[in-house]
Amino acid sequence: MKHIALSSAFAIVLFTACNNNSKQANSGGSDTAQSAPAANTETAAVQPQSASPVKDIVSGYLQLKNALASDNGNDAATAGNTMVAAFENLDKSALPTEKKKTYEDIEADAKEHAEHIGKNGSNIKHQREHFDMLSKDMYELVKTFGASQQLYVDHCPMYNNNKGADWISEKKEISNPYFGKEMPTCGTVKEELK
Repeated sequence: MKHIALSSAFAIVLFTACNNNSKQANSGGSDTAQSAPAANTETAAVQPQSASPVKDIVSGYLQLKNALASDNGNDAATAGNTMVAAFENLDKSALPTEKKKTYEDIEADAKEHAEHIGKNGSNIKHQREHFDMLSKDMYELVKTFGASQQLYVDHCPMYNNNKGADWISEKKEISNPYFGKEMPTCGTVKEELK
């Protein structure tokens, strides 16, 4: 009889404990439910750090684009140097294996274009030539790693003797970096990158 009573009491305690944990998990009131967001917060903190160098490269590129659109070669040079530093600071060992090769294929070429732009603050025409090639590399970088903000791929049909050229922008309104103030709105949005 004692065994039946003890077994019944144990079953009731077990059922009650399981039922309470289920209710607390659903209401978000248990320690387990509260620790899950902490784990997510930790994961979220790690993700931006690993994506941050790519974000910094894109940020430098957007500064460069805006400087060229304003016909400011010195600011473009500063942004080019910012990009070079961002490339150098990227921890390649943290990149996913499947994306690492793409990054390495882009890195040397893009960094070289950014260096040329950084060294030629008084030659905006030369900066724009390198920006054209850099924009192709940046497109591949953003397509591979994604963007932390809404971006647009714009196209200027008249640049380079009507051969045309693309660039990436953070805004939908056209602000042409190839012609600057001469033709600020020349171009169209070709693609949206999210």
